[in-house]
Amino acid sequence: MSLDTLRRSLAKPKTSVQLCLLGVCAGLIAAILIILFRLTIVLVQSTFLDSPDHFSQLPEFQRVALPVLAALLIALFANLTGFRHYRLGIPFVIHRIKHHYGQMPIWNTANQFFGGAVALISGFSVGREGPSVHMGATGASILAERLHLPMNASRTLAGCGVAAGIAASFNTPLAAVIFVMEVVLREYKIHIFVPIMLAAVTGALATQFVFGAGSELALINITPLSFWHYPYLILCGAILGAVAFSFNQNLMLIIKTFKPLSMLPRLMLAGLIAGLIGYMVPQAMGSGMSAITIAVDSPENIQLLTTILIAKLLATLFAIGLGIPGGLIGPVIGLGVVMGTLMSFFAQFITPGVDVSGTYGVLGMAGLLAATLHAPLAALTAVMELTSSPEIIVPAMLVISTAYVTALQVFGNRSIFLQQLDFQGLPYQVSPASEALQKVGIMDDMDEQFKLLYSDDKEQIKETLDAVNSQTPLIVYDEEHGYRLAEYDLNLMSDQSMNISYIPLQGLSSQATLSDAFDVLKDKRSGAVYIYNQKDNQQIMGILRWDHIRHILTTRNSLL
Repeated sequence: MSLDTLRRSLAKPKTSVQLCLLGVCAGLIAAILIILFRLTIVLVQSTFLDSPDHFSQLPEFQRVALPVLAALLIALFANLTGFRHYRLGIPFVIHRIKHHYGQMPIWNTANQFFGGAVALISGFSVGREGPSVHMGATGASILAERLHLPMNASRTLAGCGVAAGIAASFNTPLAAVIFVMEVVLREYKIHIFVPIMLAAVTGALATQFVFGAGSELALINITPLSFWHYPYLILCGAILGAVAFSFNQNLMLIIKTFKPLSMLPRLMLAGLIAGLIGYMVPQAMGSGMSAITIAVDSPENIQLLTTILIAKLLATLFAIGLGIPGGLIGPVIGLGVVMGTLMSFFAQFITPGVDVSGTYGVLGMAGLLAATLHAPLAALTAVMELTSSPEIIVPAMLVISTAYVTALQVFGNRSIFLQQLDFQGLPYQVSPASEALQKVGIMDDMDEQFKLLYSDDKEQIKETLDAVNSQTPLIVYDEEHGYRLAEYDLNLMSDQSMNISYIPLQGLSSQATLSDAFDVLKDKRSGAVYIYNQKDNQQIMGILRWDHIRHILTTRNSLL
């Protein structure tokens, strides 16, 4: 199959073998980038830590100095690349997918790779999933750009890259697919779902090949809960919903408060705060793995777990709020496990002699994750995959539902990602019409039966109009007016003469979608655009009228 044939087939909003194979390729590229990212972190940390993310073994001075030095390096690199390229992470990816078909600027990704790696190596309380999602989307974007694919396919491949990024980070391919549909794309369409699913599987398998099949929560023992725990679980869910609201509110408060500061002092302040917290509570450093380990090993040590919870909460809020390049899902998982373990202290009075700390730790993670991100289904599937325990499903559904509804209805909580986008002034909402039309490449519906005339001579134009079929559009070109659609003006016809009317045509690349044509023509609700080859703007491939776009919107219910 030639590349031109491939591009035409991908312009259709349908599941195809070609799109699925490209999804696998996008997933593999994303996985390679994330494997390199994770290996960088592990290899550098192995030079000064016996086991990854366990910073308590370091001397006090090093725990203070390491984040400060890391913040300086992050700021210097951002300065070299230009601070304008410092919009990073999942919120930025959502914006680029919604408004730029997933095309990712390369320097933003360079900042994300270097800054994210340095932050995680030095013990900042951030997650690796933010950089992973960003790099996964970039890898898919590069693939689509190199092949000059239609933008509707580029958008789908960006979703594939995000899914592979999440799957490669946590070894949770199903949760990754749900996360993309629920949080990033915020829609479920079968022709998008299948390639994203294959990309997630590819990302998970590639990562398992390098790092093994284990997960962060594999060391947690799940104990089935009796029915008598369920009323208490509802209370726990409500508390988790309130904490999620408080977390989101305080994170946005920090972001807004320190916005007037320039990037260098803001990052240095983040390094200083992380160093001071590391000095006092080293278990709060890192993405969350050390906190989870302590919660599993010492569930009875309420004082230590409470201290870690408070310290890690502050460390995460200031790291993310002050602009350290990392994700917040990893720390939220650690915070949720610690909170759930603390809640299990009272649960032991319900069934004395039964250790339920591990189960409650996982449920705490699920509830906090669902309410913070507004992703209840992704949180549920993540719990199922990370624990491989069917006994956890019903209690998790109860906690997740309660936490989500409490945060949403009682406190009016919103997804932290959308709050960040609103504050940054990055649009993420698209009209229903545009969103439907983004799924169709313009090559799928353009009219290729047209006549092209390079002349502005009226007599020649009239002769050509008389010669062609009345249904065949005539495009005329001259240097003064550019491309125009020429047709007889039926309103001004007379027995003696037939006047010609001209409709100016704006050109769109063959990579464009119907949404791009809609944006050009929607104000006038009339007219047409011509489509040119993306490699040669002199090669006209077709024409698309406003009436045809309107017909598509009113008849293709499958798009809406």
